[in-house]
Amino acid sequence: MSTPQLRWGILSTANIGRSSVIPAIQHSRNGTAAAVASRDLAKAHVFADQLGIPQVYGSYEELLAADDIDAIYIPLPNSMHCEWTIKAAVAGKHILCEKPLGLNAAECDQMAAAAEQAGVLLMEAFMYRFHPQTQLVRDLIANGAIGELRMIKSAFTFRLTNPSNIRLSAELGGGALMDVGCYCVNVSRTLAGSEPIEAQAYAIWADSGVDGQIAGTLRWANGLLAQFDAALTLERREAYQAAGVEGYLNVPSAFVLRNDTAYSFTIHKGRQSEDSHSTEPAGEYQLMVEHFADCVLDGVPLRYPPTEAAANMRAIEALYRSARNGGQPEPIG
Repeated sequence: MSTPQLRWGILSTANIGRSSVIPAIQHSRNGTAAAVASRDLAKAHVFADQLGIPQVYGSYEELLAADDIDAIYIPLPNSMHCEWTIKAAVAGKHILCEKPLGLNAAECDQMAAAAEQAGVLLMEAFMYRFHPQTQLVRDLIANGAIGELRMIKSAFTFRLTNPSNIRLSAELGGGALMDVGCYCVNVSRTLAGSEPIEAQAYAIWADSGVDGQIAGTLRWANGLLAQFDAALTLERREAYQAAGVEGYLNVPSAFVLRNDTAYSFTIHKGRQSEDSHSTEPAGEYQLMVEHFADCVLDGVPLRYPPTEAAANMRAIEALYRSARNGGQPEPIG
């Protein structure tokens, strides 16, 4: 008996789809990349031919109207997520949308409401959460491997050299915090297992109006602190560290993890004690799309519902308010 397949439609020819998500769908056990749409039909044909996608549409609306598509993957610019997620939901399609889900928590709530009303599923595409390394770290912290969690430090930076890159466009929802800092906020909340109550941040603003570099702190009611830095102007770094009263855990490769690589991290307790943990190679994008397809096809609950994305955006909004207000602490919520 063949495994049921979720029929995916891809909304745009964005690079993240080409390099990561479409190959993950094509290698998944329960999905197929059935169609791609672009506002440039010729571009869509070239894209589809290169990736072996059978069906091509010259508009997003045509793809959403197709009867043989079950789910839509949206890798559009951040400013377009809300509009096209709602349109996809109204069309009766399940939606996996790139992070950040919306420009703010209010947009996330609107998108979630549209999906609920249409009876479809909506999930934010934070792929790193599906890698076994992330789950192992969460389990170790939850089980007391470093004692009570008191401090999280994270970083995600890389250097943009193209001034026309959409990440530098304020109109399209760009900026360091929205593009890569959102991972730091997300992993901090994920490891904490609860929501922060206050945010503080300082930013260096690009000429385009977006944050080219930002450093921030999140504070929890129990005293837990999470510090991070994110940038579009620095050499690539992506790592995090979680410190408890009995030790600390250091993860040197955190978010964009290769399919063919085994990753390891260490727990340190005392000057001479070091405990190494590792995970086998795994495709985080493939695990993400397979989970989403399981939820659609088999009724499995979403591991990360859209309310989780809205909570992440509330923290990001507070960080931005603080950065624009000279680093004044801002409440979250």
